[in-house]
Amino acid sequence: MKTAIFGFSGSGKTDLFAALAGPAAAAAGNRAMVKVPDERLAPLIKLFSPKKVTYSEIEYLDIPGGGGKGAGLGERVLNEVRPYDCLIGVLDGFSGMNDPKQQWQAIEADMMITDLAVIEKRLEKLEADGKKNKALVDPKEEAGLRRALALLEEEKPLRADAELSALPELRGFKFLSARPILYVWNCPEGEEADQQLPEDADGMAHIAVSAKLERELAEIDDPEEKELFLTDLGITESALDKVIAKTYQLLGLISFLTAGEDECRTWPLRVGSTAPQAAGVIHTDFEKGFIRAEVIGYDDFLHYGDFKKVKEAGKARLEGKEYIVRDGDIIEFRFNV
Repeated sequence: MKTAIFGFSGSGKTDLFAALAGPAAAAAGNRAMVKVPDERLAPLIKLFSPKKVTYSEIEYLDIPGGGGKGAGLGERVLNEVRPYDCLIGVLDGFSGMNDPKQQWQAIEADMMITDLAVIEKRLEKLEADGKKNKALVDPKEEAGLRRALALLEEEKPLRADAELSALPELRGFKFLSARPILYVWNCPEGEEADQQLPEDADGMAHIAVSAKLERELAEIDDPEEKELFLTDLGITESALDKVIAKTYQLLGLISFLTAGEDECRTWPLRVGSTAPQAAGVIHTDFEKGFIRAEVIGYDDFLHYGDFKKVKEAGKARLEGKEYIVRDGDIIEFRFNV
């Protein structure tokens, strides 16, 4: 779950990274593990008073800025973000020197042009190999590349076709325009609600944030002082939780929960995963020896207030290997090692 924060020089991406990471982590380097807030743990913590509370985490990396006025991001930046699972593009809407819409369009164009060049070069190689020996060409790879080429020639990013982006034959290319991306429109303090953002699309979301304000908020340790600061500004909550939540969503993740006196915890899981795969997130032995999962829906837990009442009401379920885990499921696994 690695996410790269990138953008043009002066876009404010380092302010956003510092806000997400916190002052200490930001001072230590350009990489930080950030907890994913989840209010669903609160009633479980109240019920069990656990020795330990653990939240899912996302790793964020601050990539040095690229490009300049009227120029693209540059090859260095594009190569640095390529290995990451998700991207956050920060757009300069606060300095008055740049047009964030133009920066957004430039980033999208850079990624699509880069992918187009990779595909054309690979297709040329496949064509040459095919003339020597047809067995050297994987027809599924060639068909996938031609579909991708057609999409890019229509000026559409590869993420617009989720099925195409997920093809095993294309995974190794790490196409940039196939990556899920969150665009953060970095605007002046107090103007977040006034931003006219593009509509979200498949694998792409937009949010308006004042990165400078969020960084200042992150530097306030006292919760009461932070709340007073927000009240003075007429803001009900920090935008950071929304940034983290959108990143989590774009990564294609949900959370399941485990709870007890030792620990209450959220676990990250790919959407569509089965109960044994969820067990494997905790430990590979749990997946290998999976027998059943005792599942309590989060809404049922909230309604009845504790596990005993949920079970007495017949709302606790025993699920097998085919069960698809839902977001918020509270699970206890039965396994044999």
